[in-house]
Amino acid sequence: MTIETHPLAPFLPADGEMLFLGSFPPPKARWSMDFFYPNWINDFWRIMGEIHFADKTYFEVSGKKCFDKERIVGFCREARLAFFDTARKVCRQRDNASDDFLEILEPTDVWELLAQMPRCQRVVTTGGKASEELSRHLTNVSEVVVAMPRIGSATRVSLHGREVEWWRMPSSSRAYPLALAKKVDFYRRLFG
Repeated sequence: MTIETHPLAPFLPADGEMLFLGSFPPPKARWSMDFFYPNWINDFWRIMGEIHFADKTYFEVSGKKCFDKERIVGFCREARLAFFDTARKVCRQRDNASDDFLEILEPTDVWELLAQMPRCQRVVTTGGKASEELSRHLTNVSEVVVAMPRIGSATRVSLHGREVEWWRMPSSSRAYPLALAKKVDFYRRLFG
């Protein structure tokens, strides 16, 4: 078992309109770049490439098994997308990227992130663990049970009096049993 503190700073453009929250990055040995969704076998950037450029390889470095961080960061700034995770510190019970073996020791204060982005009206969780943790966080803050929306749908939530949409998306991990095309269909709803 390994205790880890989040290795990345939140990516929060001041004019960010949509905040993506995963659970926690995979072990550093699995990274193909120093940014969110860094695992080469995670399809998040392929999903974004397909939706925005009709090319699932758009964010890949040709001939290498890595993503183009500069291209991704430029796209995220232009599209006003922000990123962090629902955990700041975890106990990784096995040396893999599976959320099933992550124990969250220190959750992220989502309000702290949103306070830095006054234009953000949409929070998106990308997978089961992230969704469960956000539900727990919202319930603790509001003292009212906040149920998770169905995968691919949204609900309105209040966080310290600020209304936002919470969208729950399927995991972009290849371990999640859904074809890439189906994942693209779900994520496309965010940008439609």
